[in-house]
Amino acid sequence: MNAPQRTILDLIGGTSLLPLRRIAPATSGRILLKLESENPTGSMKDRMALAMVAAAEADGRLKPGGSVVEYTGGSTGVSLALVCAVKGYPLHVVTSDAFAREKLEHMRALGAQLQVVPSEDGRMTEKLTRDMIAAAGVIARETGSFWTDQMNNQDQLAAYRDMAEEIWHQTEGRIDGFVQSVGTAASLRGIGEALRQRNGRIRIVAVEPAESPVLSGGKTGAHKIDGIGAGYVVPLWRAEAADRIERVSTEEAAAMAQRLAREEGLFGGTSTGANVVAALRLAEQLGPETTVVTVMCDTGMKYLSRR
Repeated sequence: MNAPQRTILDLIGGTSLLPLRRIAPATSGRILLKLESENPTGSMKDRMALAMVAAAEADGRLKPGGSVVEYTGGSTGVSLALVCAVKGYPLHVVTSDAFAREKLEHMRALGAQLQVVPSEDGRMTEKLTRDMIAAAGVIARETGSFWTDQMNNQDQLAAYRDMAEEIWHQTEGRIDGFVQSVGTAASLRGIGEALRQRNGRIRIVAVEPAESPVLSGGKTGAHKIDGIGAGYVVPLWRAEAADRIERVSTEEAAAMAQRLAREEGLFGGTSTGANVVAALRLAEQLGPETTVVTVMCDTGMKYLSRR
């Protein structure tokens, strides 16, 4: 009997965990970076896109011959475009000129149909997020497409629980802290909750843009860290999901992304930079002989036009 034919979707997950060599000071704990840039589209969102589509197929929300719609800052859209291309579903994406051009072109290359919502000076704001959501809702109603609705879709949590299991086994259970920036909040929740089930003493730290610190009680604002900081408290967020919330500015995140490339050879985007800034703070607090894990959310190749 022949084995099922493999596709590129079988290559999602199983990414490497790499220690930072130069950026963490000797007086702090070590920092390990989960290299989600190794996924097929270069982003951790491949995991959640596959999980959302597979769950909808399994329960009949997405039927053969159907189509898919989503609003996205780019990486989710690229990942959905990959999954839909392999599975044969037309994809409608609502996105914006606030996000990296490379992501929009990548979606188009994979066959997605884009509706681009204008932004305010290329910045992410609450209004832009809500405008994109509204536009996706209109398309879903008019076309009868399955709306993955990433801000509310809990099917993606399973993908991140699996990622937590990878981290646990790769560290052999020696992990003291986990740090992740918040977009939909699904990755922080899924990974954090699964790690806490393994060891309740693991410190979980959420990261948000300093210019729009709504999760930590601040005012909504505009920032330029792709993929995080929707500008309002997102539906999947739970205050108990994190032990604390770190505010990281766009400037800090961009500077750290540059340091990672030049000092570690790790070329990631600004959300990765924000993660490492916050991971450094936690590692310094926890001290030597501890281990903090954070995420290289995607490859910096998605952002070349913005550098």
